[in-house]
Amino acid sequence: MNLRDLKYLVAVADYKHFGRAAGACFASQPTLSTQIKKLEEELDVQLFERQPRKVLLTSAGEAIVARARVVLREVDSIREIARSARNPEAGQIKLGLFPTLGPYLLPHVVPALRARFPELELLLIEEKTEELLAQLERGDIDVAVLALPAGDENLIVEHLFEEAFVLALPVERRAEFPHDGVQMRELRDREVLLLEEGHCLREQALSLCELNGAVAKSGFRATSLETLRQMVSANVGLTLLPRLATLPPVPPNAHLLLREFKSPAPMRQIGMLWRKSDSRDSLMRGISQVLADQAKAVLYPHASTPR
Repeated sequence: MNLRDLKYLVAVADYKHFGRAAGACFASQPTLSTQIKKLEEELDVQLFERQPRKVLLTSAGEAIVARARVVLREVDSIREIARSARNPEAGQIKLGLFPTLGPYLLPHVVPALRARFPELELLLIEEKTEELLAQLERGDIDVAVLALPAGDENLIVEHLFEEAFVLALPVERRAEFPHDGVQMRELRDREVLLLEEGHCLREQALSLCELNGAVAKSGFRATSLETLRQMVSANVGLTLLPRLATLPPVPPNAHLLLREFKSPAPMRQIGMLWRKSDSRDSLMRGISQVLADQAKAVLYPHASTPR
């Protein structure tokens, strides 16, 4: 048994297909299949149930794959310790963000991260919250920026900033909300457009709506904030948008009006999460500081002290 075999094993478990797993490992399918078969012979146990179109883990396979992930993660940690000893601010960081934040936060923070950590290779991954947490647990990513609360006792959670929601409405409905200072209770009995299931923003907005008597528009599920924006512009309804999604470089929309909520405005908490077992705690905290400072500078440009 060697590390290569464990990587093959985990890849087949993830892809549930020998061909795709081989491609991900940059190996030929016969080579990967042969090594998995040898591993099963060495362990004297069947790891996979082979079917015509996919493979499934056996119960023994599930337990062994779980341990293999731990071994591979520890090996990566050893490499990172050695790399950090040479240069604590070099190496590679895989950072995951969820779709209703990533495209709107990254333009503001990536230049600052590059300036602060010039030797750091930053790989960006965009997935929904549940998948990011799973990838963080598996070691597929190093850091996740998520809406709080999130994570478990195995993760360090660093609060970054608060992001308020704004009300987005079509220009045709200007008279209903002529000025800023909207109160959430003014949405009572109104239909609000929301994202489809699986987006944390949907759960946040739905919670606010239900708390204040608004309802989700039936039969409508948007796949992205951009879809929501276009639907509001087309006079389909109202929605709540996170503040960053309304600021440059997002272009203005002449058919859409934005209204600020009266204080205390509804908002979401954004945090950065990483594994407690990661040896690069100082680097992670440095990254979180850059993210927090840049986001606050954009969200609160006139604040005398950061929030």
